[in-house]
This record gives sequence, C-alpha cells and structure tokens, in this order.
Amino acid sequence: MEERADALRRLRRTHEEAVLAVLRAEGPRSRARLMRDTGLSRTTLFAIISDLMERRVVVESGPAEYGPRQRGRPPTLVSLNPDAGLLVGIDLGRRRVRVAVANVAREIVAAASDDTADADEDERADLAIALLRKTCEDKGVGLAALEAVGVGLVGVLDAPGRRRRAVERLEAAFGVRVEADNNARLAALAERVWGAARSAGDLVYARWSVGVGGGFVAGGRLLRGAHGASGELGHVSVDPAGPRCHCGGRGCLEGRIGVPALLDAIAARGVRLTGTDDLLDAARSRVPAVTDVVVEAARTLGTVLAGAVVQLDPERVVVGGDLALLGGLVLDPIRSAISELALPGTRRAVDVVPADLGPAAAAMGAIALVLTDRDAMPPPRLR
Repeated sequence: MEERADALRRLRRTHEEAVLAVLRAEGPRSRARLMRDTGLSRTTLFAIISDLMERRVVVESGPAEYGPRQRGRPPTLVSLNPDAGLLVGIDLGRRRVRVAVANVAREIVAAASDDTADADEDERADLAIALLRKTCEDKGVGLAALEAVGVGLVGVLDAPGRRRRAVERLEAAFGVRVEADNNARLAALAERVWGAARSAGDLVYARWSVGVGGGFVAGGRLLRGAHGASGELGHVSVDPAGPRCHCGGRGCLEGRIGVPALLDAIAARGVRLTGTDDLLDAARSRVPAVTDVVVEAARTLGTVLAGAVVQLDPERVVVGGDLALLGGLVLDPIRSAISELALPGTRRAVDVVPADLGPAAAAMGAIALVLTDRDAMPPPRLR
C-alpha cells in the first residue's frame, strides 16, 4: 500500500513538473492549451492546477485572447506566480560578494555586490547575508517566500560528509535548503544554461582573472568530481620545478598567469601597473610590454585547455573573467594553441568564445544549481 502511494505521488509530481515546464518556457496558458501541451487529461490537469493555485505557485489572470472573439465566456490564463518561490544565488568571491534573487518566473528581482577585500569565508558569508537582506528591503522583496539558496565558494570543496561553515551560516540565517559548489564551476553552469554555451551539451569553461578557475559540462551536466575538484584549471602544473602554490603543488597555472603574476612579469619589463583595471587599460592601449606578457600567458592557458579538449572532446570552450574582456588579444592565442595541440590530425571544430554573463555569472549559476528543471527554464531577466 505504501509503495503504491509513493508511486502515485511520484506520478503526480511528474505531471506537475510537466505543467510548470510549459508555463516556464511558454508563459501564460489557458487550461485547454495546457491540456494540449502536456497531454494530460482534463481531470488530472484541473486537479493539478487547483493544487498549485492553493499553494500559490500559479495564479489566474486575464481572459485569453486567441484570434477572433468566440461566443461565451473567454477562458482565463494560468501563469506562474511571480511573487512566490524565491531563489537566491550568492557568489562568495575572494574580493567581491554578489547576490541575486530570482522569482518563480525566473526574473531577477534583486541583485547587488560589495567588496570583500581581506575578509575570510565566514566574514564573506556574513556580508552576503547582510547585503541580501538590505537589498531585498530596498527593492521591496520579501524573503518569506524563499525556497532555497545556492552559493559559490572559492577553491576545492570539502570531502563528502564535511560542510563548509559558510553553508551552515546561510542555513541558520534563512532556514532553507542551501547547496554549494565552486564558484567558477557555477559560472560554467550559468553559461551552459543561459549564456555562451546554451546550445552546447559538452563544454570546457575557463575563468581568467585574479585567480584561474574552470568548469566542465558533459552531456549537459556539470561535472563536480569525486572530491569536488573538477575543473580546477588554475592548479594544473605547468612547471613541476616551479614555485610552491597555496594548493600544495608546484608551478601551478594560476601562479603563472593570474593577475598578480602578470603584474609582476610586466613590472620586470619596466612597466608598473596597480591592478586589474590598469592592466586591462594598458593592454587595450597596446603597450608592448603588457601585450607581450598577456599574449604569452594566453598561449599558456591555451596549452592547458588543449589538454582538457583532448580528454573531454567539448563542442565549445568558453573563456570568462576579466582577461576575457580583451577579446582577440587573448582568444586568438588560446584558439591557436588548441588548434595546434588538441589532436590536430582529427577533423573536428571546437569553438572558442568569450563568456556572455560577466561578473554575475557565478551568482546566476548558483540559482541554476538549486533549480530542479534546468533544461526547461528561460533565462533570468531584469524586471
């Protein structure tokens, strides 16, 4: 008897998800249109709509207008309730924390960021909590409807069974489910769902900025790895005899091409720059010492990415982060390295493209992390 009840609940949940998927992808629909789109019977559909309305997941609106006006009362539309089912994405970056709030209609209804210089992870989590509450208050968004929080963290995730304190702080603050992943991996997920890799089921993502991170998607699913370390491109050794990295390895890519390393290499050539913005401005102005260092670093990144391309055979390589803003100056050497080193004898095309979503990618990916139906959702949009 209990097994039969479980089976019925699972079937009902499947039918409910079919209805919600149509409303997410297509917008408001009449009940008759939903019956055609989902293939559900009138009795089943009406029962599901009634239950969803009682839970305030969907609402009725307007009469529908389909062509010439028909006799009788026009049908009303069923749509997702934009004031229900809030989801929060948080990116606890090394130097900046970002928060984004999406409603059940996948609209971004609140977003903000703040500096986190010299703050540890616990302090960044506390800052994100305060920033989220203030931003929602300023925007008139109530958190009573909050369903889940996704959070992007720096570095390798803890082994299974262990939890980061940031997750526990967020759970204590909001009392909802909190899911975490590496923030560069979440940026990869966001690009897969809403960005430069929407049509690609298999991709390699690299984020090149102060640090270097990445993420891999295979068959449309984000790869986390057995120990939460998948996609850690910044800690691929490019010089086994090189300097010790904070990860414990030697000669890691991040220590070679991260922004601090680039600034040191440029200074050694007689040009002193003060930070990422200064570096980007000088590269755009084609200062020779700067462009030489940046192009060499892009070639090094391309060499590492070529190895990932050989192993994963992606349709697309997406490059994000601050350095990707330099366009062809960095993308062309990366393309060249992949073309020369990633099984050049095979006939296959691997697109190398810049990321679409910018600095908010990890926070958006954190929202995608807590969504249950990733392939059916339209992109978040500003309201």
